[in-house]
Amino acid sequence: MLHSFRLVAAAAVVAGAAMGAGFAAAEPAGVTVYESQDSFDDVRQGVSDAIVNRGFVIDYEGRIGEMLNRTAADVGAGKTVYEHADFLQFCSATLSRTAMEADPANIAFCPYVVFVYELADQKGTTHVGFRHLQGGGSEDSTKALDTVNALLDEIAKEAAGQ
Repeated sequence: MLHSFRLVAAAAVVAGAAMGAGFAAAEPAGVTVYESQDSFDDVRQGVSDAIVNRGFVIDYEGRIGEMLNRTAADVGAGKTVYEHADFLQFCSATLSRTAMEADPANIAFCPYVVFVYELADQKGTTHVGFRHLQGGGSEDSTKALDTVNALLDEIAKEAAGQ
């Protein structure tokens, strides 16, 4: 049940963040999105490589686009949002421990998620990004979350070729 909750929660965050980035004039607050003209598959592989090459293990890969397409008729959807949309989640024992020692409530930010999508009406442009980890009641907590945000930003930039 916890795995299902994580999946649904991550899917909601990723889908909401990605939809906001695609349809709004600016990306939503607390979300960073980079664009690439590389194919979806190449950028997605770039995210995977950037995570694994840093010594982390991807513990789940969500297929948001496939889920939305599969359930479109069930919810009366009239629009295809994504050509492709996935997220990859992972964790870092070191960074997570530092964050949770600073504030046990930082457990809410684990695992870390990087999303990749190509909009159905903007084929040829791939978006990659992440949701900022915000909060941090103490200076140590803020510093720990800033370190994770910097890591997520490095991964997203690398995958986008920036």
